[in-house]
Amino acid sequence: MAEIIQRDGTWTFDGDALRLVPGRDKNVGVLRKSLGELTVPLGALAGISFEQGKKSGRLRLRLRDGADPLLHATGGRLTDASDPYQLTVESDRYGVAEYFVDEIRNALLLDEVPTTAVDRYLVPGPAVPLSVSAGDGTASFDGERVRLEWNWKTEEAKSAAGARTLALADIQAVEWQPSVGLENGHLRFTVRGAPTKAPPKYDPNAVELWGFKKDPLMALVAAAVQARLPHPSAPTPTPAKQLAPPEVDHDALLRRLRELGALRDSGVLTEEEFTLAKQAILRGM
Repeated sequence: MAEIIQRDGTWTFDGDALRLVPGRDKNVGVLRKSLGELTVPLGALAGISFEQGKKSGRLRLRLRDGADPLLHATGGRLTDASDPYQLTVESDRYGVAEYFVDEIRNALLLDEVPTTAVDRYLVPGPAVPLSVSAGDGTASFDGERVRLEWNWKTEEAKSAAGARTLALADIQAVEWQPSVGLENGHLRFTVRGAPTKAPPKYDPNAVELWGFKKDPLMALVAAAVQARLPHPSAPTPTPAKQLAPPEVDHDALLRRLRELGALRDSGVLTEEEFTLAKQAILRGM
């Protein structure tokens, strides 16, 4: 087992999986703290690196594409403080960090873990039920439906229709975009049969984000929903092939009709019995 304990968090590797526990340091982002302990199976990893600096270094995990719904939903837009797959390492623990890297790399080699993309999520999404208030509304998700409720800062054009409830089966995609500079961010749901080009400020299926402290938590809602949608790389199920009807042996049926006629002529079958039997054979033809 390998372990590294820092103010930024604790990473533990038991040979099969990594357990990532965020620290309580002020530099740990609210998203990491809210996400809590995270277990990453070895098979979800594509690699690990350690970058040294003068005062501190940084451990970075690289996951296989498609392995984590959080990374898929956020599209590489998480800040360092919010990224659960980074760990700040103090300079006096560089040796421990290098040993940690060697242990994981050796395990990846021994298990022959590929670095290719996967077609199913290997890391679970955030636990539900989940509710986050940020920007112009509150987004809640119970595993089956998303509920969007508005606050006093919501544009009247969007809030006039009241709260929205979206069934998971009706959601085609989820998009999370953080605010950058003067550009606001958003959490938006694409709903089947209701496409829109409206800005998030006016879109009733979106929460607009303004860059405040709790805004990154909307990424947890996005990841929880994404984890329960079909994986984007999952193979498309092929429709079941219909069984072709068996070929009819017309010669055999004709012989059977002649035999029935002979049985009627000899008195073995009545006219009614002969008619019923003949109809059954003709339906087969």
